Amino acid sequence: MTANPTACLLIIGNEVLSGRTRDANLQFLATRLGELGIPLREARVIPDVPETIISTVNECRAQFTHVFTTGGIGPTHDDITSECIARAFGVPWEVHEETRVVMAADYARRDPPVEFNAARLRMATLPKGAQPIRCTETTAPGFSMENVHVMAGVPRIMRSMFEALAPTLEGGRPIHSRTVHANYVYEGQIAEGLAAIQARFPALDLGSYPYYRNHPDGRPGGGVALVAKGTELADVEAAAKAAFALLAGFGTVVPGEPPPE
Repeated sequence: MTANPTACLLIIGNEVLSGRTRDANLQFLATRLGELGIPLREARVIPDVPETIISTVNECRAQFTHVFTTGGIGPTHDDITSECIARAFGVPWEVHEETRVVMAADYARRDPPVEFNAARLRMATLPKGAQPIRCTETTAPGFSMENVHVMAGVPRIMRSMFEALAPTLEGGRPIHSRTVHANYVYEGQIAEGLAAIQARFPALDLGSYPYYRNHPDGRPGGGVALVAKGTELADVEAAAKAAFALLAGFGTVVPGEPPPE
């Protein structure tokens, strides 16, 4: 059986590391990549430091089938991802003429027209040989360089870019997921049984996720959600059934994710 391709996400930006901005892209990308059969195996948050971006991109593109980056492709001085990708690949960072024409026309037809200045031209400047990722949210593109896919950090733009890119990605077998949860059941009670289920299904990712909240009846407490993931649907469903039976020995078990806190 051919192994699925793998992915890594690099979230680039000082604003994320400082706590100023909350990343909203990781969950979306992990979910969509799983649906395409490209499991996300690693995610890193790195600063707007050229040497860090360059070395991390080069390390990850050699290790994973696909590397996705978010952030740092806007018009300001700290938007340095694009030029860093050029340096990582050892190619010039130059104006992409087709993109310049598209963007200039877009700004010119706005009412009132918007100046296509030097700052905005930065968004039309790409590593030589890059393939633009064009989307419906903006004429400023993301781009792909071999197995590195560079996208915006703004969630609605990133999602649009990813959906434009997705049909070009060679995926693998979709990742299936099943969840069961039970209130008033705790990890210490089910750890041994859960380990036995994992031993029965070694190819699956079997996770335990506790939660803590006051319940609808007013009693304080929490519970645990058990999640089985893998490419073999029959095994995923069998593991979920076993997890259901395990939890049922301690409390009232419910298929699916627990309600939000």
